[in-house]
Amino acid sequence: MEMELGLARRSMINGQLKPNEVNDPRVLAAFDAVPRELFVPKAKRGIAYIDEDIELSPGRYLMQPLVFGRLLIAANIKQTDLVLDIGAMTGYSTAVLSHLASAVVGIESDESLVDKAYQELSYLEIMNVAVINGSLKEGKKMQGPYDVIFLGGAVCEVPEKLLNQLSDGGRLITVLMDGRQG
Repeated sequence: MEMELGLARRSMINGQLKPNEVNDPRVLAAFDAVPRELFVPKAKRGIAYIDEDIELSPGRYLMQPLVFGRLLIAANIKQTDLVLDIGAMTGYSTAVLSHLASAVVGIESDESLVDKAYQELSYLEIMNVAVINGSLKEGKKMQGPYDVIFLGGAVCEVPEKLLNQLSDGGRLITVLMDGRQG
């Protein structure tokens, strides 16, 4: 099963990401380094690499790989960047971001998802991250300022409190909703 999922991960990279302008070698290496199946419920591991959102808990979804990849390209994350990952859920986005940045602070409001994130990040021995239980609208000002703030989902409006946590020249990346379109 592990080998099949490794093939599925490479198929996602070669069939979904590369043909759709997600071809930065660092971003592709980050996707390849993180086994997405560890961050979804066991019953959904077989579909971990489809190009769709995957529900992790009621109303909370793991972003589809292509959208996540395009956002990572837009963020232009440098190896020296400090990143705030809002809506870390089970830690997948935090894990991928950890391969691109110096350090990542993940914020998650659901304590059971924080526990799952810690479990998987520890298992993968990812040491440049911290996942904290907290308000998704508040961020974590005392750890900033951040070079990049990644909002893991679609929002109608970016909370002003998050914008105030950006460093000079910092970037906030998210899907901004306009009606039913992002």
